[in-house]
Amino acid sequence: MGILRQLAEYLYLKKKDPDAPKSKWIGYMHGINRLSLLMFLAALIYMLIRFLFLKK
Repeated sequence: MGILRQLAEYLYLKKKDPDAPKSKWIGYMHGINRLSLLMFLAALIYMLIRFLFLKK
């Protein structure tokens, strides 16, 4: 599975693979990965706004 496909699945942009193993622990892992990815994107957006528009 490619990295971009996995990211799309984390962000609900693409349907999950029906052949993938199902486990509550895998679900927890994907949830934590999704949360960390969203926090990283939020930090990038914050930094871009701060450096591009709030320069003194």
